[in-house]
Amino acid sequence: MTGTELINGGRLLVDCLLAQGCDRIFTVPGESFLAVLDALHDTPEIETVVCRQEGGATYMACADGSLTGRPGIAFVTRGPGATNGSIGVHVAMQDSQPMIMFIGDVDRGMRDREGFQEVDFQAMFAPLCKWAARIDDPARIPEYVARAYQTAISGRPGPVVLALPEDMLMQQLEALTPRPAVVRPAQAACADAVGTLMAMLGDAAAPVAIIGGAGWNDKARHYFTHFAEKIGIPVACGFRRQDAIANSSEVWAGNLGYGPAQSLIRRIKDADFLLVVGARLGEATTDGYELVTPEHPGQVLVHVHPDPDELGSVYRADLAICAGVDEFAETAFLLCDDVVPFDAGKQAHAEWLEWLEVKPNGAQLDVGQCVTAMRELLPADTIICNGAGNFSSWWHRHWPYEAFPSQLAPTAGAMGYGVPAAVAAARRFPDRTVVALAGDGDFLMNGQELATAVQYGADMIVLVLDNGWYGTIRAHQEREFPGRPSGTRLANPDFAALGKAYGCWSARVERTEEFAPALAEAAAQKGVRLIHMLTDIEFLAATGITVSALRARPR
Repeated sequence: MTGTELINGGRLLVDCLLAQGCDRIFTVPGESFLAVLDALHDTPEIETVVCRQEGGATYMACADGSLTGRPGIAFVTRGPGATNGSIGVHVAMQDSQPMIMFIGDVDRGMRDREGFQEVDFQAMFAPLCKWAARIDDPARIPEYVARAYQTAISGRPGPVVLALPEDMLMQQLEALTPRPAVVRPAQAACADAVGTLMAMLGDAAAPVAIIGGAGWNDKARHYFTHFAEKIGIPVACGFRRQDAIANSSEVWAGNLGYGPAQSLIRRIKDADFLLVVGARLGEATTDGYELVTPEHPGQVLVHVHPDPDELGSVYRADLAICAGVDEFAETAFLLCDDVVPFDAGKQAHAEWLEWLEVKPNGAQLDVGQCVTAMRELLPADTIICNGAGNFSSWWHRHWPYEAFPSQLAPTAGAMGYGVPAAVAAARRFPDRTVVALAGDGDFLMNGQELATAVQYGADMIVLVLDNGWYGTIRAHQEREFPGRPSGTRLANPDFAALGKAYGCWSARVERTEEFAPALAEAAAQKGVRLIHMLTDIEFLAATGITVSALRARPR
């Protein structure tokens, strides 16, 4: 669009989003960006999803970025809106997921007076995101929007925050042409470096791959699966990256993080060669940097990551390869013909299959048995969305993630993520089954987004596991101060009745045998369906940890 036509900054911003391929935004409206909302009124190509709290909106944007590989977009207002929305920025950064949060800001002439809801957003968000900036000149909107997209998807993907002064958005200017859609820069893997890797693999006796993370996509999944199966290397994933390859793969060894299989822990400790692709080897994946130490004595470590600042920042790498994970996986597959295959991959997969199986625990409502029922009743490509809490361990252990993407779970360990993420997934993949998992404390941090789900006709199942406690913290208390729980008890509503009040189909389940019929009835319907599951705090996690066992530990 060129010529002397006059438009305002809000219209130009929306035009630039369209040029970048944006088809959906998540927002809680604010008076500080009315010009954007007005432009969206005339832009049916972009669906405006109106949320109920800014944390829910930014969680949805973070999840949408995870699902598409393009930045999820959130609009929030200044002050309270931006501070509420900051949680989604934090999650997007720790999860290496692309998103952009636009903040309606105070007028340019009112800055630095601590005006109404004024915050220095560049100072506030600089530690939380890849780039934080303010657009003061509407003529530079095309430049800033293109740079925001480029920054969010390049290297280690992550969040960008752009502040938009209200008067800048209202300012009239001659219509400008948006910059064309940006794409992730090519990051080919050096063939010589990959050749060196193959020679190093030839000297290894017990290799293990740890995968998933920055920029992982269908191409990375496809080629890495073929590469790993061809050479027989066991493949584990980083914390909450369980859909990195199909769990039915003959070399899949399981997930790292909280409560992995003891057989996988032994395998990692005994490995003489670690191939880390995309993963950052963060605290959760490495069990506090102890399972794999930063110096990893006795182990060769090859680290492949798209961000040069990540390589060598914490872990000493014997070979560092800066490349896109998908491009690396393709090159590795093409250059691995001379590697003598290992037997360990199939052995590790057999160990994982044993770990996957559910053993009854005697609870009135045995969550492990409920996961088994889900595996029998729901499609293999179901998208599982969860927030934070011990409740999630039942699915981390007993649910096989087959499709990609099929796991939306915050590596940042943020509560309240599951329901908003499920809304984003249901809008992005309306033909797939989507399940939100939430503990009782977890659910009430963003359960209001059920209203958003119902308003936009999302098809999703919500499981609320209610044990009347902040269960994860209760478990820590029982470890450190057995028999002295404090500040963790919850008095909860009737979640089934609450679901009905929001317009959901709902059911209440108190016994194991009630769950499968309730799930079957839910799966046969459309819309938002909620199952309130009454669980026992005694059974803390899928790893078999109980309150009684923690209290009985020798001190």
